[in-house]
Amino acid sequence: MNLELFIAKRIIGNKSYKSSVSAPIIKIGIAAIAIGIIVMLVAIATGLGLQQKIRDKVVAFNGDIIIDNYDSNASDESQVPISINQDFYPEFKTVEGIKHVQGVATKFCVIRTESEFEGVIVKGVGKDYRWDYFEDFLVDGRLPNFKENLNNEILVSRYIANRLALNVDDRFQALFGDSFDRLPRQVAFEIVGIYDSGFQELDEKFVIADLRHIQRLNKWEEDQVGNFEVFVDDFSELEAKTIEVHNNSHQFLKAKSVKEKYFTIFEWIKIFDNNTYGIIAIMILVAGINMITALLVLILERTQMIGILKALGSANWSIRKVFLYNASYLIGLGLLWGNLIGLGLLFAQKYFKFFPLNPQTYYVTEAPVYISWDYIVALNVGTFIVSLLMLLIPSIIVSRISPVKAIRFD
Repeated sequence: MNLELFIAKRIIGNKSYKSSVSAPIIKIGIAAIAIGIIVMLVAIATGLGLQQKIRDKVVAFNGDIIIDNYDSNASDESQVPISINQDFYPEFKTVEGIKHVQGVATKFCVIRTESEFEGVIVKGVGKDYRWDYFEDFLVDGRLPNFKENLNNEILVSRYIANRLALNVDDRFQALFGDSFDRLPRQVAFEIVGIYDSGFQELDEKFVIADLRHIQRLNKWEEDQVGNFEVFVDDFSELEAKTIEVHNNSHQFLKAKSVKEKYFTIFEWIKIFDNNTYGIIAIMILVAGINMITALLVLILERTQMIGILKALGSANWSIRKVFLYNASYLIGLGLLWGNLIGLGLLFAQKYFKFFPLNPQTYYVTEAPVYISWDYIVALNVGTFIVSLLMLLIPSIIVSRISPVKAIRFD
């Protein structure tokens, strides 16, 4: 039988325990743990959610890895064609962890309406294009269908549609510069869908059309594209997979990760990790200090009991364990309430989106949350262990209590 645990349970179950002098301080300690775990859960969930959302939006327009010519310039327009007759296309069999490869091309144009005009990049996609991300971005109409004969369907962003006063089923003229002819070439497109990724830097730039238009305008062959977009299974392995993809591509082709192309954006979202670590450290420290105060009050309140236990031969460590068991109960109670409230807030935000954000600053329209049992369990276990370790030092006060002075008889 665990004597220390038995005594701790009796103390916790005692009615006088709940109405003692230490009761308000204990409640404050429990509240500190609960508030700490709520803040940490929200910080981690929103930090990871924002990182994932921004990453997914950048990947939607570029893929995880871009395979391009060495002699391509730094612009967003495809210059030198690449043959699709590559060992890695349509399946990258020589590198594990690659889930999809697609060929695309881009070309600058000016959209002209009766009263407005706007410069954009037309991204040409083919039958192999994955529309997974744009299915989530679609806000009106439908996605284009490029699996049949060449057509003039196009997908534009809500940003561009609003600037040019365009709607689904509207038609417009797109003017393309041509290095072979002096006059620009015109293509009439019909809007079949409007998307909104919330990432204005990309929404204001890209419209999605049939790849065959770009091939025809550039006088390319049917088996030529501007570059390849590669999607990986695990984004955390992106750097390693980029090197593998580069080594397994043609010697005249280069592979570049989306992190390299959008270096500043990915460096910016890394800052969220530092902020999250700082919040976790502060919350654990504050909660730990409150629990230390509660433990000291508990010990001082039970001085007579400590003296009696020492007189009966109990060792200092045995008595300390009684109070550590007691503190563990209080920490567990704080974690329970903190998780109930914290997860409740996160699920409410995930499904009802109560807290909007400015997309021009954060690239998203509402605070995104990423909920995973991995970090929830790790956070709770880590908070419990760190808080308990912090209580080992103040529990040493038990050894300083003299049984002779502690035992008093009225």
